Amino acid sequence: MSPFNFSDSETKLYHHGRFTLAGGTLPDAITAYRTYGDPKNPCIVFPTCFGAKLDSQEYLVGPGKALDPTKYYVVTFALFSNGESSSPSNTPSPYNGPYFPSVTYEDNIRAQFVVLSKALNVTKIYCVVGFSMGGQQAYYWPVLYPNFVERFIAICGSARTSPHNYCFLEGPKAALTASKDFYNGHYTAKPQHGLRAFGRVYSAWAYGQTWFREKLYLQGGKNSDLNNWLHDRWETGFLSVWDANDLLTLLRTWQLGDVSRLDHASTSDLSLKRSVASMTPDALIPGTEGDLESVLGKIKARGLIMPCKTDLYFPPEDSENEVAAMTKAGVDAKLVINPSIWGHQGGGAANEVDVQFLRGQILEFLQ
Repeated sequence: MSPFNFSDSETKLYHHGRFTLAGGTLPDAITAYRTYGDPKNPCIVFPTCFGAKLDSQEYLVGPGKALDPTKYYVVTFALFSNGESSSPSNTPSPYNGPYFPSVTYEDNIRAQFVVLSKALNVTKIYCVVGFSMGGQQAYYWPVLYPNFVERFIAICGSARTSPHNYCFLEGPKAALTASKDFYNGHYTAKPQHGLRAFGRVYSAWAYGQTWFREKLYLQGGKNSDLNNWLHDRWETGFLSVWDANDLLTLLRTWQLGDVSRLDHASTSDLSLKRSVASMTPDALIPGTEGDLESVLGKIKARGLIMPCKTDLYFPPEDSENEVAAMTKAGVDAKLVINPSIWGHQGGGAANEVDVQFLRGQILEFLQ
């Protein structure tokens, strides 16, 4: 076996041609992805979350890590509108900027399935692993493609975006769209006032109360105070790499997350499901849900659901209810609550203790 080399895992682009999304059709939709390891090994899919690029997925990917490319064939996918796959910022006119169509998780999963089946010749997914928005995608896979997925791991994610979560997301969205330099999405320069406001509104929900109480934002003297941390971590983070329209489209995808809107019999045949694409984006709000318990109860794949005890986006109570619905129906689903004080960040790459906790649980589940 040749030694693994990260340089072999450059970003690739799959051109779908005309591709229908929830809000319209793109003439040439693009899915960005990376592959790690030998295609002969069992395939693990690891899609991005909100605020993530493909290179940020490598906190769990690598020799000796949770997703080891010497043992598995790991495929990471960029969400539509993350700036790498088709997005408002990189799509030519007339679908650029605020004219980019609304996107659902279902759109992303259908596109990822095409890449796996047509470009990579994958006939079975051993496991789908996802954090946050990636965790929500992990729920969608076994519902949309029940015979294609053996296992799934949802880290700090949910099968349905709760009304509480939906309302939180309205906060940073309003801060950005109401800013004086956003111009209804027709900005010609980076709307830094709006992006700074977006980052500040978003920041408080990303961590647990104990994390703030213990002043971990000081990071051992790296930051002088809380405001310094807000400038460095949240304003700089969004200003440096993110387009405002991309963020808003991603945020909308998050808000629309709900696997109960899909029929369990759904596959790539669009006629077999309740068509999300036929609905107007404004109709896809809490209150239009299907029977979540019934849909979850028909999942065939084994599941590992790992919320964080202090997560304010996806609280563990939601995961407990979802796992209860699955186990009641005989689905092999396991709940593991991460006791971290890092809140939602406990499922990401924020600190090594949580990364190692995730690694241990994932390795046990995969084996």
